[in-house]
Amino acid sequence: MRTLVFLILTLQLLFTGAALAAPAKPAATQTAVLAGGCFWGVEGVFEHMRGVRGVVSGYAGGDSSAATYEKVGTGRTGHAESVQITFDPNEVSYADILRVFFSVAHDPTQLNRQGPDTGTQYRSAIFYTSDAQRDLARSYIAELNKSGKFSRAIVTRVDPLEAFYPAENYHQDFIAKNPRNPYVLINDLPKIHELERRYPEYYREP
Repeated sequence: MRTLVFLILTLQLLFTGAALAAPAKPAATQTAVLAGGCFWGVEGVFEHMRGVRGVVSGYAGGDSSAATYEKVGTGRTGHAESVQITFDPNEVSYADILRVFFSVAHDPTQLNRQGPDTGTQYRSAIFYTSDAQRDLARSYIAELNKSGKFSRAIVTRVDPLEAFYPAENYHQDFIAKNPRNPYVLINDLPKIHELERRYPEYYREP
């Protein structure tokens, strides 16, 4: 009887240990943080991308004390208007995100400006969250420069993400809330139409 009890306890410990040692399941979603001019347009593009679960407009590259629209707008806080993209890697890859970012969401050859907006807060930047993201971003930029796709050199910065600060509520889903805004009509909606035209396999209605 004692032998049977000992055997049962031993099996329980083995199974418990195995459960504790089992590797954690990979995260269902991943995040990418990108800056490419006014966050309204970049947010709008990725809200229409298959596999994207959520997009938040915000600020990266500076500290929390100055992460407000008024302060960031001075161009002196170190922030860039950015978007945090949550995506399902089973449906869309980080490389796919970068492909759309460089070809549709903005012009990566414009230094500290994008369209009518100028200043370091409108710079082109990738804020990586892992070494894998950093290496892929650098490799992709090198390939684009080598390919001659752009007539000028890409100026996109690749920086580590220190923190991301969501922007004020009225900036979130701005295009959906303000589709007739003149800035949106001129600068942002064409990007969304270009996504649908160039990458129908990626495009979806939010």
